[in-house]
Amino acid sequence: MIDNIWLVPLLPLLGFLINGIFGRKLGKNLVSWIGCGSVGLSFLISVKVFFELLSLPAEQRIFEKIVFPWIYSGFFKVNISFLLDPLSGVMLLVVTGVGFLIHVYSVGYMYEDNGFSRFFSFLNLFIFSMLMLVLANNFLLLYLGWEAVGLCSYLLIGFWYEKKSASDAAKKAFIVNRIGDFGFALGVMLIFWTFGGLNYTEVFQQAPSILVAGGGLVTAITLLLFMGAVGKSAQIPLYVWLPDAMEGPTPVSALIHAATMVTAGVYMMARCHILYELAPFTLGLVAVIGAVTAIYTASIAMVQNDIKRVLAYSTISQLGYMFLGCGVGAFAAGIFHLMTHAFFKALLFLGAGSVMHALSGELNMQKMGGLKGKIPVTFWTVFAAVLAISGIPLFSGFFSKDEILWKAFSQGNLLLWLIGVICAGMTAFYMFRLLFLTFFGKSRVDESIKSHIHESPKIMTVPLMILAILSVLGGYVGIPKSLGGGNNFEHFLSSVFGEKEMIIHHSAFTEYIVMIISIGVALAGIFFAYRFYISKPELPKSLAEKYNFPYRVLLNKYYVDEFYFKIIVNPLLKFATFLWQFIDIRIIDGTANGLAGMVNWFGGIGRKIQTGYVRNYALGMVLGVILVLAYFILK
Repeated sequence: MIDNIWLVPLLPLLGFLINGIFGRKLGKNLVSWIGCGSVGLSFLISVKVFFELLSLPAEQRIFEKIVFPWIYSGFFKVNISFLLDPLSGVMLLVVTGVGFLIHVYSVGYMYEDNGFSRFFSFLNLFIFSMLMLVLANNFLLLYLGWEAVGLCSYLLIGFWYEKKSASDAAKKAFIVNRIGDFGFALGVMLIFWTFGGLNYTEVFQQAPSILVAGGGLVTAITLLLFMGAVGKSAQIPLYVWLPDAMEGPTPVSALIHAATMVTAGVYMMARCHILYELAPFTLGLVAVIGAVTAIYTASIAMVQNDIKRVLAYSTISQLGYMFLGCGVGAFAAGIFHLMTHAFFKALLFLGAGSVMHALSGELNMQKMGGLKGKIPVTFWTVFAAVLAISGIPLFSGFFSKDEILWKAFSQGNLLLWLIGVICAGMTAFYMFRLLFLTFFGKSRVDESIKSHIHESPKIMTVPLMILAILSVLGGYVGIPKSLGGGNNFEHFLSSVFGEKEMIIHHSAFTEYIVMIISIGVALAGIFFAYRFYISKPELPKSLAEKYNFPYRVLLNKYYVDEFYFKIIVNPLLKFATFLWQFIDIRIIDGTANGLAGMVNWFGGIGRKIQTGYVRNYALGMVLGVILVLAYFILK
């Protein structure tokens, strides 16, 4: 089966083509089977392939498959070819597994929508694009998948294109990502210029001998690639598109945040770890950007009232953790958190969709409350996800988040570790704030909606339950040695990242202390959330009034969108208007219209000469003869 790895991306592509071309004629049930079945079969093949890979000795866990030649021009040769190794194997399971559950959930969530077949064709295309990205064995095919996921995000964020807010959000996502992708494209070009090829194996094998560690060339390459990652994975300063992406249907949010687009940047850096290890300046910048983004967006999430926007800023913050892990050289830990985050973040978004389904689309948590007993399956599954993302022991997020914090601490990055610990407390606070405002306390639901509150159908709740199990147990594949495990996940990826990932610089006792500190900070965050929203619910309002300025700053997201509009967007709009009204209309159109007017004027004169009447021509001849005779007589 491993030789048929090409089937994994092919099946979602066929689903996209069938539903996209014939979807309206097939009916919703058949569209559902094709959309979900194509991704489900890809998942089953991925599982089979993964276990075949696992059965091989560690040094043999790499397989390349050339599907067909793509571009052959002189010495430039690029194939459509795939690379399967432990890193791409993990990503395959995440993309197809979580993607399949989101597809199944979408059947119930989107069934009444008129664009049902269009929605599933776009979802299938999204999965295909991400699979091409993670399976690519060269930078050009990676770039193809990279741009394709950007296109799919545009199509799905703006799925309800009749809404101006949705179409605006789609355009914002597309344009912001173009900024990062411009740098990424330059990075790919610089790699080709440096190595004469784009194949991963060739580039990574030559890198240590061609590039000087810490040199300007490798720093330039990695910074340009990182620029693309900042856009795709929504880090400072290109994070602003992701919160607005909530305008798309909720399953789209789950897919973007958990299994596809935003994880692309983390995966790319992990795949290019050899280049990044040769560029310490870039690695340091990655770590700093990740840490600052994590705490910055966590502070915004603490006061937002839109349930999906809280989760959006939470995703940006968690991605910051992954960047922090990669930045301190703990690439395996970053991928570990990517995997566990996929489980609990998909669950949180789908749980939010289930809440919206029960409340006729309501998003404002201030208009919720008391839902625990009315939608119990949604509550208990979301509760599991909240515990996981908060880093509570025995849940998946605890193992992956603490692994990143431990790597940062053990390598002497104490400031980054401290920021990560504080961010862990903030995460626990805003996630339990979401839980308490949504499911506990007195009901604040509009009276017109109360009588219609109901649990979502099984086609939506079963994926929630499966993701809840993964949110609890998903981290047990990476139990650290200090807790009696063998850190199997890191060991599995060591054939990609090298055994240096296994080095421990401190005693187990020190690791316990670091672990206890992060747990204690998380519990403190939960305590404050309980204090503010359960025991003393009037306290947040009084604090907001007392500290109105910082509260307004956080509520308005530090006014970054307004700043960007004033400093960047508005001047560009004015410049574009100038180009349109002066350069285009006055100069270009004026020149063209002036030439046309001149030709018209000369034509008018010509029309008076060429009348078509014989008498006029005879008169002209007589006058001409008279003028000639007069000339000779006077001469």
